[in-house]
Amino acid sequence: MSTYPSPENPPLPPQAPPSYAPSPSVPSAPTALVSEPSAHQHFVAMGEQVSKVVVGQSGVLTGMMCAILAEGHVLLEGVPGVAKTLLVKALAASMDLETNRVQFTPDLMPSDVVGQMMFDQGSFRFRPGPVFTNMLLADEINRTPPKTQAALLEAMEEQQVSIDGSTHTLPEPFVVVATQNPIEYEGTYPLPEAQLDRFLLKLLVEYPSAEEELEVVRRHHQGLDLHDPVAAGVAAVANAATLKQAQREVGEIVVEEPVLRYVIELIRATRQSPSLTLGVSPRGAAALLKTSKAWAWLSGRSFVTPDEVKTMAKPTLRHRLLVRPELEIEGVDADRILDGILSQVATP
Repeated sequence: MSTYPSPENPPLPPQAPPSYAPSPSVPSAPTALVSEPSAHQHFVAMGEQVSKVVVGQSGVLTGMMCAILAEGHVLLEGVPGVAKTLLVKALAASMDLETNRVQFTPDLMPSDVVGQMMFDQGSFRFRPGPVFTNMLLADEINRTPPKTQAALLEAMEEQQVSIDGSTHTLPEPFVVVATQNPIEYEGTYPLPEAQLDRFLLKLLVEYPSAEEELEVVRRHHQGLDLHDPVAAGVAAVANAATLKQAQREVGEIVVEEPVLRYVIELIRATRQSPSLTLGVSPRGAAALLKTSKAWAWLSGRSFVTPDEVKTMAKPTLRHRLLVRPELEIEGVDADRILDGILSQVATP
C-alpha cells in the first residue's frame, strides 16, 4: 500500500498505540505522573468512535477532519442514503459539539436559518436560528432559493449574523457541512461559483463496497440504532479545547519554499488550461495550503511534502473550476482535468 493514498480515499491516520503512548512524530507532553493523550491521539480516537456507527467512508471522514482542523466548511455530494447525515452527527458526538440540522426546502426563509427579532413582553429580543451551533448540517442546500443560501453563506464567511443593525457572533468552533444530491436538479437552485468558493472542501460520498454494505445491513438486522450515535455507543473523546490545540499545531506545520511554489504552479496551471473557463483563485491557493497542512498533521508529520498537496488537490479544487460546456457534454469533469494538471506540473 502506498504511503500517500489517492485524494478520493485517504484512510484514517494510523491507530494510536495502546494506552495513548505518544506518537514518534508528535511532540510528547511534558513529563507528568499520568501522560495525557495528545491532540493527534484524540483525533485518532474520534475516527474509532465514528466507525461504531458509520461503515466505510474513511476518506470522507478524514476530509471532514481536515476541514475542521483548517477552520473551513464542507460540501458533501452524494445520492440519498449513503450516511451523509449520520457521518456528521457521529463526528459531532465524538467531539462533544452541539449540532443542528436544517432541511433546506424551496419555502425556507433566511430568518428560519439565522434567526429573527421577536416581540416578547413589551420589547423586541433576538431569537437565534439553528445556525447558532458548533456544527450545522445544511441538508440539500441547493433546494432553497438564493436569498436563503446567501444568508447561510454570509454567516459562514463572517462567523456572525447581523439582524436589524445588531451583530451576533456565532459559537466557536463553527462548521457548516452542506449536502447536495448530484442526480436531481429539477426544482433546485445550484450554488454559483462565487458561493461554492466559500467551501473549503467538496467531498464525494460514494456507495460502500459490497463487504461494507453487508456490514451495514448486518448492523440493521442486529437492531443497532444508527440514527442515534450516542445510543449506539459513540462517546465524546475530544472537545473544543482539544480542537483549538490541534488547530494551533496545524498552524505550526512547516512548508518549505519549493512546496509553496508547487502549490502556486498548480493553481496557475488551472487558469491556463484550455479545458476550463474558470481557474482557481488565490483563495483556492490558500485553501490548498491549509488542507495540505491539516492532512500532514493527521498523518503524523510536522512538514508538508508535494504528496500532501496532491492528496488534497481534488477535494480542495474541484468545486472552484468551471469546465467548458462542450467538454461537460462529452463527460469531462473537473477531477479529470485536475488529474491531467497534476501529471503535467513538475513535482519538486
